[in-house]
Amino acid sequence: MTYSVLVAEDEPNIVLSLQFLMKQAGFSVRVAEDGDRAIREIEQQLPDAVLLDIMLPKRDGFSVCEAIKGNPAWSSIKVIILTAKSREIDKQRALGLGADAYITKPFSTRDLVARVSELLQPNEQ
Repeated sequence: MTYSVLVAEDEPNIVLSLQFLMKQAGFSVRVAEDGDRAIREIEQQLPDAVLLDIMLPKRDGFSVCEAIKGNPAWSSIKVIILTAKSREIDKQRALGLGADAYITKPFSTRDLVARVSELLQPNEQ
């Protein structure tokens, strides 16, 4: 099974890097360059995971995370916050809204791929 990842990021160089990494890891990838577009992409086709920047145009990542985790039809989507915001208060807010992981930039590409893969593995009962 191929898992799908939505990259919600407005910095073109980071988008290219994340697309490359996720495709190399075997994921299908779509991109949204702002928060409103991220919501529209999810409405069109549910991704398995969203790599979500907090500082996005039009609608910030906190709002997008809240919308994802607040919608019962979307609650299975894994949300991985990727952000330059390293303050503990930002991390606690994101996790409080339901984010599954919080990773600060710059990040280890190997650790990011491992974390996404780990989150998408079916739970062993």
